[in-house]
Amino acid sequence: MAQRRRWAGAVMRGAFEAAGGAPGRSGACPCAQFHMLAPSPVSTPPSQLLPLWQGRTPDSRRYVSSVLKALQQVNFQEPPAPWRQFPTKGQVFEEKVEVGMETVTFETGKLAQFASGAVVLGMGDTRVLVTAVADHSVDERRDFLPLQVDYRERQYAQGKIPNTFMRREGAPKERELLCSRLIDRSIRPLFPKGFFYDTQIMANVICSDGDQDPDVLSVNAASAALMISDIPWNGPVGCVRIGRVKGQLVVNPNMDDLTESDLNLVYSCTAEKTIMIETQAREITNEDYVAALHLAHAEAAKLIPAQISLAAQVKNQKRPLQALTVDPEVIEKVRVLAEDAIQSVMGNPAFGKFERGKSLSRIEEEVKGILESDGDEAAVKILPYAFDAVKKQILQRNIFEKGVRVDGRALHEVRDLYCEAGTYLPLHGSSLFSRGNTQVLCTVTMGAPDDAQKLDSLVGMSRKRFMVHYSFPPFSINEIGRLGGLNRREVGHGTLAEKALVALLPPEEDFPYSVRVTSECLASDGSSSMATVCGGSLALMDAGVPLREHVGAVSVGLVSVTDPSNGNITDYRILTDILGLEDHLGDMDFKIAGTRKGITAIQLDIKPAGIPLHIICEALEPARVGRSQIIDFMGQTICSPRDAQRENMPRSGTMTIHQDSIGRLIGPQGSNVKGIQRVTDARVSISEDGVVTIFARDQASFDQAKSMVEASVGKEVEVGNTYVAKVVAIKDFGAFMELDGGYQGLLHISEIAHQRIERVTDFLTLGQQLSVVCIGRDLRGNLKLSRK
Repeated sequence: MAQRRRWAGAVMRGAFEAAGGAPGRSGACPCAQFHMLAPSPVSTPPSQLLPLWQGRTPDSRRYVSSVLKALQQVNFQEPPAPWRQFPTKGQVFEEKVEVGMETVTFETGKLAQFASGAVVLGMGDTRVLVTAVADHSVDERRDFLPLQVDYRERQYAQGKIPNTFMRREGAPKERELLCSRLIDRSIRPLFPKGFFYDTQIMANVICSDGDQDPDVLSVNAASAALMISDIPWNGPVGCVRIGRVKGQLVVNPNMDDLTESDLNLVYSCTAEKTIMIETQAREITNEDYVAALHLAHAEAAKLIPAQISLAAQVKNQKRPLQALTVDPEVIEKVRVLAEDAIQSVMGNPAFGKFERGKSLSRIEEEVKGILESDGDEAAVKILPYAFDAVKKQILQRNIFEKGVRVDGRALHEVRDLYCEAGTYLPLHGSSLFSRGNTQVLCTVTMGAPDDAQKLDSLVGMSRKRFMVHYSFPPFSINEIGRLGGLNRREVGHGTLAEKALVALLPPEEDFPYSVRVTSECLASDGSSSMATVCGGSLALMDAGVPLREHVGAVSVGLVSVTDPSNGNITDYRILTDILGLEDHLGDMDFKIAGTRKGITAIQLDIKPAGIPLHIICEALEPARVGRSQIIDFMGQTICSPRDAQRENMPRSGTMTIHQDSIGRLIGPQGSNVKGIQRVTDARVSISEDGVVTIFARDQASFDQAKSMVEASVGKEVEVGNTYVAKVVAIKDFGAFMELDGGYQGLLHISEIAHQRIERVTDFLTLGQQLSVVCIGRDLRGNLKLSRK
């Protein structure tokens, strides 16, 4: 609007000068009121300005006449046609497809019509709304895609009000961050090169029946929203979940089936290629996993035609985009200038990560200086892309022709390993694990069952007792950074390690502790998340957690040659245990964790627009061999959980008290049990049947709490044991005795002495203390005592 008024002012000043006014003196305009009264001339046709003519002086009329003549030269265009076909009121475009045993519906046109793309995807009674919007202006200096994905679960979706002080949802929870990453990793590789516009995908769970996890639905809805939008995107993708219940593979299992499943595979793909994989399993073999992958691809591909048909109904018009291409002549020029220098760096295994990086940066700066001196501005602008292309060519040549990698290793050789357990004895468990230059410090902290993390998600568990928290401080890559809240990458890496290790954790009834594993990445040169798995396994065994065996992990990479005409891979090599540079210049980061028996967790991230499934399946075997080597090395440091627990380790135990003593142990308003917990710093829980569970931070705290509980209720009276009792009442048939802890029993007249007695008072008096033996209980459970 400000621009329109500036334009209008220029037109009016020109008209005023043409009418004889003084140039450049807007204040001398005889029609100053006209500037305030007239609407914006760009948005108002000249006919609507005619009423302003009335009541003006001759000079004013001449001025207005000049303005109107100038405005008549403006071309008032009609509003542009919409970029897509909107439905009529109440009409929606819809597509349905059968996947597994469920019907998936894609719907658009009813909600969020101003978004570039908006799709509601449903399965059962669960509905997810996903919108896609991209900016129409871009910073020319930007060389990356600023894609923001936000997945949110509102409590209204399950008919609840948030249990917070403000009764509003707060910051995204870990699960929401993980679902956002799942969507991001499924769609990011398919954006065309050179699309650097700010883009936002928002997924909102409208309603949930608790039967299906909305995460997979959100991936498909995001794909459909991008398909019907004007955003350039090389989709669509299909996404499914595969489970295995009692040995049978199940497509999109419900939450009940998922609790019994030993496989949780989320798989995204295009019609022909794999895009993203996320897996949690209980030691599934490579052969069984390959079968699950093929089923997942076949079922996910069913979702693609429905999205194409939906986009055809909407009649979307993709905005034009000039694809980012690097002129082969520029690549050749950079290759001639820098090939030998780059080869001397990338072909010398003596270079470390930072030495190699500094040397390559210096070479790039020298090439830039030469190009600038030649006045080749076009080449300077795309130099980073051309330089990366030459580095990748040299990396490929060394691997394909020589079978040698950047650090001198063979293709399937694992870097040098180092590990130790029990690094810091005051901790419950600790370990240090290094693979090449990547180093992590892992710690284990054991807590009470109440220390389990409480979850507040629409589906899944309400609590989890095993947590892995991964931290990636900036010093680990020799950088300065700002520490903030939850980092999506850190949450994702920690969750991957958590999935890998939890499969070996014993059942809660056998191991009632809550366990937290932390991983501090101290130095990173690739695969720090896989190092977290290995270090976490060592630390858990150091803490005495009864793992059956170690969990190892390794990251597998890919270097490929593609046909420029169709993008198909013509040749490739699989690399075991990739470096950071191989991850940057390569095509995939395939993280695989497991035991010798099978896979426990997998995460696949790729850079190209898909990788053929047969390459993914082929990569499983070198990963199995690599992790077996790592597990063997870890076993040399510690091969089984420690038997002797440290003094500072938590202790837990149970004892049984009589139900009549429960109230006495609890005390008025819980005062007694709270006092025990305050003094001993232990946690005491009491069940309705009299089972007392004590959890303490160490052995001394446990012993003190147990003694205080016994002092409050007395030791459980056992038949055959001798106790000191006090006479509290005397009757003709005997005396009632009170034992420590408030237990009462009857000392019958026949059990007072070996000889026959006539009166109880001849042998006993009120308040007298004497030793008695418990000889049993009567039919009502009352204690029977004897002095014989």
